[in-house]
Amino acid sequence: MALSALQREIDAAQASTLLESLPAEARVEWALENLPGSFVLSSSFGIQSAVLLHLATRIAPQLPVLLVDTGYLFPETYRFVDELTERLNLNLKVARPALSPGHLEMRHGKLWEQNLEGLERYNQLMKVKPMEQTLDELRVGTWFAGLRRQQSSSREQRPVVERRGDGRYKVYPLIDWHSRDVHRYLAEHDLPYHPLWAQGYASVGDWHTSQPLQSGMQEEETRFFGMQRECGLHL
Repeated sequence: MALSALQREIDAAQASTLLESLPAEARVEWALENLPGSFVLSSSFGIQSAVLLHLATRIAPQLPVLLVDTGYLFPETYRFVDELTERLNLNLKVARPALSPGHLEMRHGKLWEQNLEGLERYNQLMKVKPMEQTLDELRVGTWFAGLRRQQSSSREQRPVVERRGDGRYKVYPLIDWHSRDVHRYLAEHDLPYHPLWAQGYASVGDWHTSQPLQSGMQEEETRFFGMQRECGLHL
């Protein structure tokens, strides 16, 4: 296969160009064969997360699945985690921040209510730091994630493969999928949306910074009070 020419020295831009025309399954397979390990798949267990969890672990059943648990997830999310972990036999790894919710609020207050600066600090403490620590502990070389260009303006230009500043590769197998592709895959494999989909949520993270999609809103406006789309994990 022509892609194997990149096996020794990977140029992310060149890899993305070659992978752009391939289906999601082939992107995962190529990454596992050509990019450095260890490998991990991050998942928020959000609205459409069952797609990549199913697709990737059919190819690599023991692929570690990494969830960042801030302690502020919806009860429905915790139940969804249990449901998919059992159904798909996931190799689940959970990253947790050093501060519990109670300790965080005692020390810093409700950071998500303290404008953009407080929100960014919250995301660093409760999401980014525990994720980075766990990636280091697992000695991850390549990280799969379920970002899609259609989801927000901040993701419209994402390639299939990125090289992070820390030297890790990130691969987005579903990057060019549209909502109709997601729905088709879920239906074909009898997989569920997150339970809050039925209540109008298009994107789900922590309960205090997620809201249902309202008339006239873009999907990206349903997170973080519309102040930003990304929590910092995928910047």
